[in-house]
Amino acid sequence: MPKKAPRRTAERILEVTLALFNRFGAPNVSTTLIAAELGISPGNLYYHYPAKDELLGALFDRYAQHMHELLDAGAEVRDVEDAWFFLHSLFERIWEYRFLYRDLNDLLSNHRRLEQQVQQVLQAKTRAVRDMLASLSAHGALQIDPRTAEPTATSMVVVLSWWLSYEYARAPRDALEPAAAQAALLRGAHHVLMLLAPYLVLAQREHLLALVAAYAGAAPVTQTT
Repeated sequence: MPKKAPRRTAERILEVTLALFNRFGAPNVSTTLIAAELGISPGNLYYHYPAKDELLGALFDRYAQHMHELLDAGAEVRDVEDAWFFLHSLFERIWEYRFLYRDLNDLLSNHRRLEQQVQQVLQAKTRAVRDMLASLSAHGALQIDPRTAEPTATSMVVVLSWWLSYEYARAPRDALEPAAAQAALLRGAHHVLMLLAPYLVLAQREHLLALVAAYAGAAPVTQTT
């Protein structure tokens, strides 16, 4: 078997930086720590990414690209099962770059370049959720007044975008650990979808409740009042 070509150093740097940012938070990770984790000299790191801001920018660019690729599927959601898969996929991407969500206020305060980029992603999320609602309506799964659709879409984006912050506030020591990921993502997808429950036709609402029950063993469902 031919040997695989070694991964480019720049790619390895981004992978290790993402793992460290997710584990400790971007504000708490220095370029010295990144270089030590990689086993390379600070000069080698500096050659590829002369500043921590450039590492952050490269990771956000990658996140935004991956997120936009997923968001394009919003218009293809036809029923509750499609919506469950779509939202869970979005939560998985959010989890992969969870440091952005946990540290967002700090990042926006200290990295002006991110302001417009974050706004663009939020706008894209909102468009995708609007497209999802329109597609569900067109396929007869949803009955919603157009005047209600816009605030519902916004509420769904808020829960989608800040769910991990809620999980972190509930259990700071455990919520963002990999072992807790699946349960947290399932809870998030469930709560976003439940915002649709009042507007789903009966068969689709029953199917949603069946999906929730089927996954309850993997992620206990918390009742809201």
